[in-house]
Amino acid sequence: DLNFANPQVLLEIVDIMLGYVERGARILRLDAVAYLWKKIGTPCIHLHQTHRVVKLLRAILEAAAPGTLVLTETNVPNAENRSYFADGDEAHLIYEFSLPPLLLHGLFTGSSRYLTEWMMRQQLDPPPPGCTVLSFTASHDGIGLRPLEGLVPREEVALLLDAMRARGGFVSSKSNPDGSKSPYELNISLFDAFRDPNLEHDPWHVPSFWLSQVLALSLRGIPAIYVHSLTATPNDPEGVERTGRTRSINRRQWDRGELERLLADSQTETARVFWNYRRILLLRRQHPAFHPDGPQELLLLGHHIFGVGREAPDGSERIICLFNFTPELRSVSMDEPFWNSEPGISWRDLIEDRTVPIERGRLQLGPYASLWLVPDG
Repeated sequence: DLNFANPQVLLEIVDIMLGYVERGARILRLDAVAYLWKKIGTPCIHLHQTHRVVKLLRAILEAAAPGTLVLTETNVPNAENRSYFADGDEAHLIYEFSLPPLLLHGLFTGSSRYLTEWMMRQQLDPPPPGCTVLSFTASHDGIGLRPLEGLVPREEVALLLDAMRARGGFVSSKSNPDGSKSPYELNISLFDAFRDPNLEHDPWHVPSFWLSQVLALSLRGIPAIYVHSLTATPNDPEGVERTGRTRSINRRQWDRGELERLLADSQTETARVFWNYRRILLLRRQHPAFHPDGPQELLLLGHHIFGVGREAPDGSERIICLFNFTPELRSVSMDEPFWNSEPGISWRDLIEDRTVPIERGRLQLGPYASLWLVPDG
């Protein structure tokens, strides 16, 4: 905690910031920036002075190092988080903090309802020109729960947290002004968050986790991938015991030899996730429809299927992304207006590199299926 009201402190921080830029930094992350300015008698969060400092830092960067991006980290409810875009003159990037808990809740319940409702709001209020979001599903910290406020009913959040405790997770709380406490953060390995503890071999564990990753890669913005999602890292209870910190559950330090052995064995969960992840990232790079500035259209397909249409900024490519949030076979009518294609056209799934069958005018989605569809040929 620094006193940014002191000009010497502010100038020293600016000097440090430019020192990072001089050494090649392209993105500067302002950690917990919502609490930057302190003033007695206020909650010391989101004060107008804080926003002024962010504007100042961005203005300095635009003068001294054009193209360097400001990323604000504010693990707060959605509207407060997006306030750091301001009029397009504060953060270039913000973390999409509501996405991780909404995805986890949706796949746990088998319903994309709240994710879809949230996406509808985002679509009506897109980032200002030149700004975008980081789409992420996990990080070195836990999964923030405040970003669910106003999006998912409290009783449903409570059910989710009970289930996550059964899967080895921890839930931390925050103190409220009235003396009560409310859930603040879920600490768990995202990979184990999808593992049913009642099944010795959960057949939907990896598919549901994989859907969460592909969906985040499909959304408008820049994907940010936590290393332990790449390596399908399970909970690390020994780390919690060793450090006394619940966040250590998701901060395992891999032994290189152990990790390399797991990656070399195609039957391990680590190898299955890592090499598939690598393949999908290379595939994604080939398609301009996933450009951060590419338009995004939310597809309203009920509560079991989530869908978005992505388009290249120059209109050269369009991809329809569909996700089945359930372990049951689901289908989508080919009469939906988003197909916008000639009758009888066939479709190809880029992820599996295969033509998808159309049966009686409907496209079938298998359990926890993730599809990136383009016209075949």
